[in-house]
Amino acid sequence: MSLLDKVIKPLVDGMGITGKRLGHEKETIMYPEEKREQFERTRWRHVLTRYDSGLEKCIGCSLCAGACPARCINVVAAENTDEERYSPGERYAARYEINMIRCIFCGYCQDACPTGAIVLRKDFELANYDREDFIFTKEMLLEPIKEE
Repeated sequence: MSLLDKVIKPLVDGMGITGKRLGHEKETIMYPEEKREQFERTRWRHVLTRYDSGLEKCIGCSLCAGACPARCINVVAAENTDEERYSPGERYAARYEINMIRCIFCGYCQDACPTGAIVLRKDFELANYDREDFIFTKEMLLEPIKEE
């Protein structure tokens, strides 16, 4: 291979691609006032959902943790009692944590959940300054109770 094939041709090709992009119209979004429309299958923020009655849908089965390829979900189950009922089943998730630094947003946790408790919504504003803030706890993930 000559110097032309190794150095000059890739350099010219790269400059050609750059030159083509300079001619395109620029699009500026005034974030956060305006937000770009997300694709239909976008998956970002995890949310633990509730029934209309206010009970949690999560039954602490840990199927989401088993399906997670990044192993970023930790579920600790506990038994429901008649005095303290958190979910309609026998068990509930006493502790539910997701390490968002490790999460790859694949959606397998959502697919594996038999009750539809964990869903990924289109909220992509997940920035934090400290590593500890990326551990999302059950309290951070739970939907608020709907006021009627």
